Amino acid sequence: MLLFLVLVCLLKSFNLGEADTTDGFTPVPLTQANFELQRPYNVPLEERYSYEHGIHKLWVYANDKPHDPNSHTQPRTEIRIEGLDYSSGVQQFEGYGFVPNGTSGVTISEIHGASSGATTLILRIYDGNMRYYSGDLVDTGLYDNGLD
Repeated sequence: MLLFLVLVCLLKSFNLGEADTTDGFTPVPLTQANFELQRPYNVPLEERYSYEHGIHKLWVYANDKPHDPNSHTQPRTEIRIEGLDYSSGVQQFEGYGFVPNGTSGVTISEIHGASSGATTLILRIYDGNMRYYSGDLVDTGLYDNGLD
């Protein structure tokens, strides 16, 4: 059974105090070797992705093509993390995000490998609010703010 721990820590609404959320975890560095970059198939990578000063920037537009000409999915620009063993144990990922005002329906995080269905978790932004899939509200007022 796949067990995956996702920590969404939005500092403005959740105070961790002095707790260290990384206690008990072993850091695993992520490098370009761990990444599979996907982008609209008809657009050069540098038009949808950049990496400068340790910051990965990805963007996609509603009228973009999917990542593959044979795909029936929505357009995407994403980093898939490869080469790590997710078959057992507990995993933690920490990242920061930014969603510009007016963006809606964007997926912030997606975890595959559910026992039923394709995904265990999807976090999306709708009208500035983060939701679990398109239902349960996780946090509000996230446009033009960093997502911790």
